[in-house]
Parts: sequence; structure tokens; C-alpha cells
Amino acid sequence: MLTVRQAAVAGTFYPADAGELMEMVDQFMAGAKGNGGMPKAVIAPHAGYVYSGPIAASAYTHLVGGRETVQRVILLGPAHRVALRGLAASSAQAFATPLGDVPVDQKTLANVLDLPQVRIWDEAHAFEHSLEVHLPFLQRLYKQFSIVPLVVGEASADEVSEVLDLLWGGPETAVVISSDLSHFHDYTTAQHLDEATAQAIMALEGQALQYESACGRNAIRGLLDVARARGLNGRLVDLRNSGDTSGSRSRVVGYGAFVFE
Repeated sequence: MLTVRQAAVAGTFYPADAGELMEMVDQFMAGAKGNGGMPKAVIAPHAGYVYSGPIAASAYTHLVGGRETVQRVILLGPAHRVALRGLAASSAQAFATPLGDVPVDQKTLANVLDLPQVRIWDEAHAFEHSLEVHLPFLQRLYKQFSIVPLVVGEASADEVSEVLDLLWGGPETAVVISSDLSHFHDYTTAQHLDEATAQAIMALEGQALQYESACGRNAIRGLLDVARARGLNGRLVDLRNSGDTSGSRSRVVGYGAFVFE
């Protein structure tokens, strides 16, 4: 029997109705601008779609060039629901969204399960939104693909980069790192903090990221180390916050979209 991780935030972070969800994602994508290339990796935010959807689309529009080649997406996002040391994999064979089930590439996942920092822990995935909110974007991009979903807790850059190196693959594999930026500052303060974070990411300087820089900083640090080792360049394609997209400017969350090519 197929074991499926059910959607946990459909109806809250994004629409539970498939038609409404498709329309929303397609509108976000239509409003974003890409350059026709195909980066190896992106960083994209994971808040509710009314807040971060337009910025996520700015990252995903750059992955359109992989429609004929991408078969697998390595998806890393931070743990919000459980205290976690290392990286948590899922035993599920698929992740569900209102748009259908996305298969988990258990064969590729097996390549990292022997590492001491990686373990199967379904509880870390059960209610976690940082991976789930990316799936509808990927489902509208690619007709057939699988995922290797990993929730990242307290993990060093070396531990994350070791995992990414083993999963890196070729043009059939894309990497998505899920992260928001600063949290709950006023609009102007958030702009300054997020600009500094963006500069560090583009310079591939993971050590410059602090606790307040990004909730996905541990995964980002690992990606930046791999990008440097493999000769990739980081590029900022969108930088906004919730004050730009929806809501008050007195207490905002920052969002950035980055591509690595």
C-alpha cells in the first residue's frame, strides 16, 4: 500500500481547492520574470502564498528551462514543529497536495541514509510547511518529477553540504532550499537586515548568516559551501517582505529569491 504524507497546510498557507490553487500559482508565475536559463539551485520562501507567493514565483520562473530535463528535486527546509538534530528524511512514498501526489525518490534518498546526520523521522514532516508549500509550484512547472524531501534542524554547513554533494546529480536534478529571511521587524529594519543577508548569500559567505538572518540558514550555509566548491555564482532575483505584498509594515517577514548557476 502506498504510504502518502498528507497535506498539512492546504486551506491555510495556500488554497485547498485544486482549481483555485492552480489559478493562484499560475498568476504568480505569470507575474514573475525569468531569463530563460536553468540554474542548478534556488532559494525560495515558504510563507503563506498571499505573503511570499510572488517572491517564490520569482525563483521558480527561473526553473522553467528544466521542463524537459528535470526529473528530481532535492528539497531542503527548516524544522518549525519539532526540535531536530541533523536532517530528517521521510518514509512516505509520496507527498500529497490538492494537485495530486508527488512521488518520493526513495532510491536516491537511500544514498544519504547511512550518514550519521540523516535519519528517517516522519514526525518532523507531518505538520511541517517549509517543504509542502513548494510542491504546488513544482507541480505546475514539471509534469513528472520526484522529490527528496529533507527537514533540516541543527546541522553544520559541512553536514548539509555532505548531503547535497551526494544528491547533487546532473541536469536531471534541481535543488530547492526553503527559507524566509528576517522575522517580525518593522519595514525599514527588515529591509536593512535582508539586504545584508542577500549580500552574504550572493558572496557565498555562509558564515556571515546569523540566527536572525534566515530561518533556513543551516541549509543555506550548506548550499553556499557546495556552490563555492562547484564554481557556481549566486544571484538575487527578488527581495521583498510581507509589507510589500500583504499586511502591515510595522511587523514584517522578509523574503528573498536567489538562483545559483
